[in-house]
Amino acid sequence: MTFLSSYYFFIRLPHEILIDSIMSTVYHSNTPIGEIVANDYRTATVFSSAGIDFCCGGKKSLGETCAEKGISVEDITAELTEATATPVSYAQNFKAWNLDFLCDYIVNTHHKYVIESLPELKFYTRKIADVHGENHPELLKVADLFSQVDAELRQHLGHEEEDLFPAIKRMLSNPNETDRGTIRSEIDRMHGEHDFAGGAMDTINEITNGYDVPADGCNTYQVAFRLLKEFEDDLHTHVHLENNILFPKAYTL
Repeated sequence: MTFLSSYYFFIRLPHEILIDSIMSTVYHSNTPIGEIVANDYRTATVFSSAGIDFCCGGKKSLGETCAEKGISVEDITAELTEATATPVSYAQNFKAWNLDFLCDYIVNTHHKYVIESLPELKFYTRKIADVHGENHPELLKVADLFSQVDAELRQHLGHEEEDLFPAIKRMLSNPNETDRGTIRSEIDRMHGEHDFAGGAMDTINEITNGYDVPADGCNTYQVAFRLLKEFEDDLHTHVHLENNILFPKAYTL
């Protein structure tokens, strides 16, 4: 083997293996949406653009979801393949992270964002309801729903940070039946709380026509809707990381 051919072997072979791995990715219609996103988070963009719930609705299969939405499975599959055509970085490969690191990431990223955003959004949704509610009565429901989301998530985050996440970390270093029971009972409850918060935000999205500000909407109206959309987008990622990655792994500890 010449030096040049040796160089080709050592430099090109890993690249070729990587390409083979990428090309072998196949999306089956019976695969759950949440599993697809858990394997490669870049697919979330495709589902979000199509209005597909990959967090709370992550247990539904690709085929079932497309049928409900009236979307071609072939078209979605083509978009998924295009979105994942390049190697995924470790920073995006949440499924490969250690559970204790993932817990800390969720707290420092998503929990922090939620706690900082709740007071501001509660204020804005109530303000636009008071000012514009007569002409846009749906804003009264938005304010009421978000107030419920606020109360639910504050309690929810507290249970995760004080009970669930510490139990997961203890189980990683010292497996025991007490923490195993805590993890499973907390996860069972968390799913219901996720469904409530996600469902409330879905309703807000629907009754505001996708956060579409009407012609008579003031600057505060625009800010409120922009922040609501950002909050919902973050919630989708937050719930996905827990429902589709953290919880399934923790449940088997």
